[in-house]
Parts: sequence; C-alpha cells; structure tokens
Amino acid sequence: MMKTRAFFILVALASLVAAGCKAKEPTSLERKEAAALVSEAQFALQLKDYARAETLLAKAAALCPDTGKFWVDLGAMRVRLGKKDAARTAYTSGLGAYEEAAKAEPKDAKPLLQQIYVLALLGRTEDARAVLLRAQKKFPDDRAVRVFAEGKQIDKMTTDPRFKEIAL
Repeated sequence: MMKTRAFFILVALASLVAAGCKAKEPTSLERKEAAALVSEAQFALQLKDYARAETLLAKAAALCPDTGKFWVDLGAMRVRLGKKDAARTAYTSGLGAYEEAAKAEPKDAKPLLQQIYVLALLGRTEDARAVLLRAQKKFPDDRAVRVFAEGKQIDKMTTDPRFKEIAL
C-alpha cells in the first residue's frame, strides 16, 4: 500500500516537472499510430459506440498533443457523452495547440481560423471575433480570412444546429 502511494506521488511529481518543460515533438510513428486510432474512432462513431470513440480519441490526443483537431474531436465526443467539464478541457487543449501552431507558422492564417472555431465551441464568441479581427489585420489579402469575415461565418456557425450539438 505504501509503495503504491509512493509510486503515485512520484508519477505526480514527474508530471508536474514535465509540465514545466517543453513537450517533445511526436515521432513519425506516434503520428501514424494516432492517425490509426482516429480512423478507428471514426468507425466506432459510425456504429454509435461513443465511449469507444472517446477512448480512442483520448489516446490519439495523448500521442500527438500538438494536433488541435484530435482535441476538438475528443471534446465533441465528450459533449455527446454528457461530459461537459471533460469536453471543456479537451477544447481548451485544442485551442492551445492551435495557438502554438500560429506561433510556429506566423505566415499561415489557418491556425487563427481554427482558434476562432474552438473559441466559439467554448462559448467565447467575443474572443472569437477578436481573433478574427486580428487575423484580418495580419492577413488582409488572405482569401480564407476574407471569406470567413465577409460571410459572417461566426454567426452562421453558432446558429447551426450541428454546431450547437457539440458546443458548450
């Protein structure tokens, strides 16, 4: 009993230390494994086996924490399962992944548009609008940003019934 408790304390301490360090880049093999898990999760979703899909998506997100889509898909699955707090955590991790992608690729508007989507999922519509304004200033000639803004995509997105099913 004492050894088990000591083991869990060591694991907790190790995770706290690791949290302060920069996460390592997932290997090619880990990315392939995560892609296979996501594919299997999509199949589970078709069978309406949401619990299995959640487990598979959680594994994929753990393997590749820098892939925002895995986190967003996991959050959506958790909303479907009624696990709103866990969904919020997944969406927040996805937002963080997209923020890091925006820093790593400062000439690419896509990570900013992805942040807008996640912010809207989190119910942070005003923050989503602020990011859109920032994207418009930073990428005035980007077609995707222009279409997103001129098409009032935030409003369309937040009123779409399918979006509402997975939003918090």
